[in-house]
Amino acid sequence: MARVFNFSAGPATLPEEVLRQAAEEMLDWGGTGQSVMEMSHRGKDFLSIAAAAEADLRELLGVPDYYRVLFLQGGASLQFEMIPMNLLRGRATADYVNTGEWAKKAIKAARGLADVHVAATSEDRSFTYVPAQADWELSTGAAYVHYTANETIGGVEYGWVPQTGDVPLVCDMSSNIVSRPVELTRYGLIYAGAQKNIGPAGLTIVVIRDDLIGVGDPVPPAMLDYATHAKADSMYNTPPTYAIYIAGLVFKRLLATGGLAGAEQRNLAKAGLLYDYLDRSDFYANPVEPADRSRMNVPFTLADSALDADFLAGAAERGLVQLKGHRSVGGMRASLYNAMPIEGVQALVDYLTEFATAKG
Repeated sequence: MARVFNFSAGPATLPEEVLRQAAEEMLDWGGTGQSVMEMSHRGKDFLSIAAAAEADLRELLGVPDYYRVLFLQGGASLQFEMIPMNLLRGRATADYVNTGEWAKKAIKAARGLADVHVAATSEDRSFTYVPAQADWELSTGAAYVHYTANETIGGVEYGWVPQTGDVPLVCDMSSNIVSRPVELTRYGLIYAGAQKNIGPAGLTIVVIRDDLIGVGDPVPPAMLDYATHAKADSMYNTPPTYAIYIAGLVFKRLLATGGLAGAEQRNLAKAGLLYDYLDRSDFYANPVEPADRSRMNVPFTLADSALDADFLAGAAERGLVQLKGHRSVGGMRASLYNAMPIEGVQALVDYLTEFATAKG
């Protein structure tokens, strides 16, 4: 059976080359006579896999020695609570910027642990833009500033890094990590669920500056303390071993195909192809301010929402799947993560053209 073009927002499509390698190694990794899924997480074979994955991610992101890379579980949602537990450091207030559904979830979780100050919001225009930093009202003495780099549901993405001075900058990069170069030293902590650009669901990556580890006040429970996982090199408990292995294969492929600069150029080409078509069309519309449009997630609507079901059925017949928009906003959404080839985007544009001609 031919593979479809999977536009899912996550879990998302993975590079076919990675899947083929994983299939070839399923029963016997590296001559060990066993699958990675069967390995002890404390054995030398898996430890070598984890070490290689970390080294390659460090190279991709340009992670300095004074940052730790942690392979954790619980998704970005657990980080919504671990971050205030670890980074408040006895302070009362944390600043958050609200740009949509995932920022709102982070804010809601943090409010149970901190005095959350919303420094800026784009709710006034239905979360269709990024508030300019000149409009932010940052607190005096905030423990950290948190923002969501890319809103998967609303299709809004920051094209710039906020300035927060000496206050640690914290960023949820779940849906655009490793899609473009990043100035890592501008951040105190970044975090990301792996299931969009990196690998299978179950793995969460945290990159945190050394001075922010072990400073939770009060000290968090062991499993929720970054210091616990940093001291154990992410092996305090059994990590998501197979997800780490797949992530490592993805990192190696990225390094072999131009690193993050190469990924960015491919992503610009894909997003440009789709947005250019949508902007020329009277049948489809994208609601996001052009300067703040996401390269990863492209929401769009049809001129007549009564045609949505027909559109989705026709797309599926052509091997274009998971195009239905999130239930909170409706319409359609095409996710163009790293592993989506430009051929998939071209196939989508061809179908958009065909459908508009037939129904417009």
